[in-house]
Amino acid sequence: MTAVIPRTMTMVQAVQDALATALQEDERVMLFGEDVGMGGVFRASDGLRERFGEARVFDTPLSEAGIVGMGIGLALAGMRPVAEIQFAGFLYPALEQMGVQLGRYRQRSQGRFAVPMVIRAPYGGGIHSPELHSESPEGLVAAMPGIKVVIPSTPADARGLLLSAIADPDPVMVFESIKLYRSVRGEEGTEAVPLGQARIARPGDDCTVLCYGGMVEVCLLAADAAAKAGISVEVIDLRSLVPLDLTTIGKSVTRTGRVVIVHEAARRMGFGAELSAQIAERFLPSLHAPVLRVAGWDAPYPPFTSEEAAYRPDARRVALAIRKVLDF
Repeated sequence: MTAVIPRTMTMVQAVQDALATALQEDERVMLFGEDVGMGGVFRASDGLRERFGEARVFDTPLSEAGIVGMGIGLALAGMRPVAEIQFAGFLYPALEQMGVQLGRYRQRSQGRFAVPMVIRAPYGGGIHSPELHSESPEGLVAAMPGIKVVIPSTPADARGLLLSAIADPDPVMVFESIKLYRSVRGEEGTEAVPLGQARIARPGDDCTVLCYGGMVEVCLLAADAAAKAGISVEVIDLRSLVPLDLTTIGKSVTRTGRVVIVHEAARRMGFGAELSAQIAERFLPSLHAPVLRVAGWDAPYPPFTSEEAAYRPDARRVALAIRKVLDF
């Protein structure tokens, strides 16, 4: 019998496959955004307009508030809209629609209406983009009640989380790391990935590193370096910020007693601050050292220049934080 070799793909191919699957299986699914009908900036929707028709896959005007507002209306009318924001840094004009409308309809209507809408946006740095193209605004969206937030780091999770998001009865924001779109390959994955389940990317016993999206590969490199010094690091890929898998986090933290949190967004008021508070409130007696955060600096993300390397967390900074909590 010939062995079946798993098919591998890049993350952007996995996103495209998930979109095609959702469009094929549910005629209510619609895909739209700036240049989406043409395949999108990163070609995530390449060929989908030709396959499913321009009534279901189409371009929109350059108006993020309009894109999200239209999606809200379509979802309330019974459709399953998937809206793409070209870059996460362009999301800011749409935050009013998201905070005032998107996350509130279930409560406002006392359960009579829901908004089963997905918003996708490439986020983060690592490719020397222009201004606003490397933003990481996940903390802003996670602070909006009623909106779920997921961030994959592998092709299988990109496909599985997106399918779960499209099937979810409530709005879901999906951030996709620009850096990982074509720099990683992995098995395509065949199953939906439940929202709210973290993934242990690397088991360990001495320190817990919490990360997501583009920072997972960075933290795995830091864990490899630590292993050479005899330090066993557990790397947890959160995958879902809202809902947050506190069960997996808690089991790891209570075993290792040391925690490092890593994200690309600025440190002040970043999602790491919420994680630190949750850990302190629930697992403080198990901690042997303060929780440390490795993050972007409290300044705008530097466009184009080599300064990006100093802004975006790297394996060296993460490794230094691991050593610091172990030496406390």
